[in-house]
Order: sequence, then C-alpha cells, then structure tokens
Amino acid sequence: MGAEEKNRPPHQQGVSDEAIFKVAKEIVVKFIEVGRLTPSGFDETFERVYRAIERTVRHQ
Repeated sequence: MGAEEKNRPPHQQGVSDEAIFKVAKEIVVKFIEVGRLTPSGFDETFERVYRAIERTVRHQ
C-alpha cells in the first residue's frame, strides 16, 4: 500500500432506504413487544424513528 492510499479517507458505503426501513421496523416492533407502544401508534412512531435513523446515517 502506497503513501497515497494510507492518507485516503475510508470509503463510506451509502445506506439504502431498505436498510433504514428494516432497522426502523425492528425498533418499532420491539417497542410494541415490550409494551412501550400500541399498534395504533405505529404510523406516527415509525415515521419519527425512520427519520431519526435517516438523519443519523446520512448526516443531515
């Protein structure tokens, strides 16, 4: 590995919408399982969790 390669920042892979969806779904389902959320609150909570994850992984 040459000096140029050592100084290059690590390559960051993008996070797909599908990956964010899967993580958000797992989190919200877990909230329902442990009684922190009822299924009737799924829509609002899912949206908030999805957007929070998206902002985090995409640095927005």
